[in-house]
Amino acid sequence: MRRLTIMLLFLLLCGLRLGAQQINGGQIYFQSYTSASERLTSQAMYVSCPTNYSIALNQGTYGTSVTNRMVEATNGKTMSYQLFTDATYSTNWGNTTGSEVTGTSANGINVFVYAQIPALQAFSPSGNFRYSDTVTATLTCGSTQVSSTFQVIVQEVDAGCGISASNLSFGNYTGEELDATTTIQVGCSSGTYNVGLSAGMATGATVSNRSMTLTGGSTLLKYDLLRGSYTGSNWGQTIGTDTVTGSGTGFVQSLTVYGKIPAGQSVAQGTYTDTITATITY
Repeated sequence: MRRLTIMLLFLLLCGLRLGAQQINGGQIYFQSYTSASERLTSQAMYVSCPTNYSIALNQGTYGTSVTNRMVEATNGKTMSYQLFTDATYSTNWGNTTGSEVTGTSANGINVFVYAQIPALQAFSPSGNFRYSDTVTATLTCGSTQVSSTFQVIVQEVDAGCGISASNLSFGNYTGEELDATTTIQVGCSSGTYNVGLSAGMATGATVSNRSMTLTGGSTLLKYDLLRGSYTGSNWGQTIGTDTVTGSGTGFVQSLTVYGKIPAGQSVAQGTYTDTITATITY
């Protein structure tokens, strides 16, 4: 299983103040990306304005909106990316009131754009293609507008896989069999993958004998995680035996986990929980 580390790359661009109103966008650069983990970076725009100002960023060349920006490769493949106003990567930077960046008297300052390529994007590289987009930054300085463009570049895209999972909630158990499902999202550019589920955290648990533990206590409530249906086979973590196998298609795929609490268990009232780790091997 491959492990990737998120790296933060800060690129500063300085410039000369050439006039009362000025904006210089520079370049947002991602060295490489696989769908296994998100990629973050930031870029400073040089801004000069002697009065109140706002800075808008358009959707770019390939995006359909400011919340759906895209980089495109020379083979026509695309990937989404996002631009934010803050270092927590939480506030979208757009071109309408409320999604712009505003300030007063920017006499030659650097204003940062924070960029992210989300994890779990599937793609089909089909060769070593660079992805790019061009975004227009518009500075409104008082009653004057000036614009500058900057490129968003993903230098290298490597074949890979990403995975995410949703919680499984059974609801109230009354002694009768209780069933519930959840999904695991997998994105692989190509090739074969295997998804395994761990034994969980309960004392003595194995992949074929899972239990939830009473919160604040030690009572166990047995349950099963199954493949295919509620009557399907156990889902474990031994490749070739009890994992789920699939093929990367260049699109995100949903895998259903079938959960079952067998009938006839007499346990203390309370909340029972367990933690399962989903692992993708490719």
